[in-house]
Amino acid sequence: MKGEKGFSLLEVALAIALLGVVAVAFLTALATGSRAIFIADERATAESLARTQMEYVRSQEYNAAPWNYTITPSERDSTDPPTWWTDAPPPLLPAEYDGFSAGISVESLHTSDDGIQVVTVAIDHLVDGEMKEIFVVEGYRSLR
Repeated sequence: MKGEKGFSLLEVALAIALLGVVAVAFLTALATGSRAIFIADERATAESLARTQMEYVRSQEYNAAPWNYTITPSERDSTDPPTWWTDAPPPLLPAEYDGFSAGISVESLHTSDDGIQVVTVAIDHLVDGEMKEIFVVEGYRSLR
């Protein structure tokens, strides 16, 4: 036995421990990268939906009264519908945006309507059973 060369139990245990530490660090980095990709995709989707809704509101006929509504892929809700609502209600979100909702509000910039309105679009996303606000964009529209 004295002439045989090989690794001792201590050397093997040390090599396995070192390999375990490297593997844990690699898997942690992989999980963090995956989470970052999910968050970036969620924000990009929310920004696209917000800008689409903003352009939709800007394309509608000017209405001096303040109003707001919420849309999802399956329903619309409005507490103060605009006059154009019955003629051309806003389109529902596409089905692939399930879990997202868009809340849109429009109000005059000043107390007396001077033909300028503030449009706010807030995108929410249902994550783990909880609705959280992902993206908000604010813009203006005017009486043309």
